[in-house]
Amino acid sequence: MFSLFKKDDTFYNLLEASAAEARSCALLLKDVIPHLGGDTSSQLDAIRQSRRKHKKLTQNITEELCKTFITPLDREDIESLNSALNKVPKTVEKIAERLSVCPVKFTNDIMSKQISLLEQATGEVVSMVGLLRKKAGIDQIQDMQDRLQHIEGDGDKMLMDLLRQLYNGKVDPIEVIILKDLYELLERSIDRCRDAGNVVFQVVLKYS
Repeated sequence: MFSLFKKDDTFYNLLEASAAEARSCALLLKDVIPHLGGDTSSQLDAIRQSRRKHKKLTQNITEELCKTFITPLDREDIESLNSALNKVPKTVEKIAERLSVCPVKFTNDIMSKQISLLEQATGEVVSMVGLLRKKAGIDQIQDMQDRLQHIEGDGDKMLMDLLRQLYNGKVDPIEVIILKDLYELLERSIDRCRDAGNVVFQVVLKYS
């Protein structure tokens, strides 16, 4: 049934659940690493289940927007944040699938460091989305956005260092192809978190 008004909590609840599930999916990624070279089916299944839960939340938000005339935030802001959050677990699932078929000899602790940055980034996103309901001030959001940008910057520097090592001519060409793909996907997942944080920052800036 079409609703003229929708209690504010509905959209905040869905967006917060979406951010939390995106983080959950990212946290599951580190469980894949110890099983590389063996059976990763259980770990992949857990990530896929998390991804399905997140897709359902994304769909629910879209459905609520279709049914609701007045929303607590501008519709385009909700849509933008919904889209940005959806891209995080989508990228994580791709990373997990690539890792599962990657020859174990090509994996290293650098990937674990990138995954750690992803965990930090998703943590900041969860906190930022949670503050939308609380009508947080711009200073508080700015601090979180600065931390998120710093994490993303560290990821960029790490990626450039990794690519420099791969392109020095001393690495097997197959290894270069495989690792470059994984490194860039991991960096992209961090970028997705930054994008979600940017949406939250812009929303708070608009209403400040």
